[in-house]
Amino acid sequence: MRRMSLVGFALVAGSSACAHTQSAEAGATPEQAAAELREHHRHHNQGGVTQFIAMSLDTLGAAEAKRPQIETIQSDLYACMTPAREVEKSLLTDLASGVAAGQIDEAGVDATIARLGPAAGAAHACAASSLNHLHALLSPIERAALVDKVQAHYEVWRQVNHEAEAGGQEKGGRLAELADELNLTPDQVSQMSNELRLKFAGPRTSVFEPKQAEAHLRAFETAFASETFDARLITANANGHLASHGARRMALFYETVTPILTPEQRTTLAAHLRQHADHQPVVAGQ
Repeated sequence: MRRMSLVGFALVAGSSACAHTQSAEAGATPEQAAAELREHHRHHNQGGVTQFIAMSLDTLGAAEAKRPQIETIQSDLYACMTPAREVEKSLLTDLASGVAAGQIDEAGVDATIARLGPAAGAAHACAASSLNHLHALLSPIERAALVDKVQAHYEVWRQVNHEAEAGGQEKGGRLAELADELNLTPDQVSQMSNELRLKFAGPRTSVFEPKQAEAHLRAFETAFASETFDARLITANANGHLASHGARRMALFYETVTPILTPEQRTTLAAHLRQHADHQPVVAGQ
């Protein structure tokens, strides 16, 4: 798979972050857009490749006359992800309650994540008809642009949900951004970093299989670039794997940092998670 830096992604699809996060403001810089998109992909794992396709339609730049049809297709794609989005909402709400209380119910989290994978996987078949309509609507240049944006979304997702070191303190990382949001002390950051490394070496950590995700992406890319296309013939389906892995990584992070937070910090973080739980995807132009 082709790789793209976060800055490169921001140049290609920066405004996509503004359409998918509640806190982004109009006119965000590429750096702000990249940060918003990292935040989105850390917390919202509803449909894997199907989700990447839907998000990519925000900044496709297709002919204006096609926009109403594209928006209808985008709405239909998000409708296919509604069951997974409801499970994700339950997960985020439970995490918020656990953070506020100072302890997260790990067994409950595990049970919810177990439901998320199948729900996200089902979006693949549901979306086939909409993707067929999309292919027929777009020109070859527009189809190539969409493929590039889908790849870019996957690259950001992979960086924040797989390649980022558990407990890493690098700028733009999950822990560094939490430190800024909650005004963590250096001692808190150091303790969290150590505990995260231990937690992510434990038995509840999921193993991400890049080959499975990339097989799905390659199948979509090859088929969608062709003059003839039938999404029903794409048998590779990594949606459930992507969704459950991202959700697992998010849950483990909050399970680990919660006991180290002050009551005031927990209140702030719980409110932040509830905002994510209430998030609804925004269809471009609506």
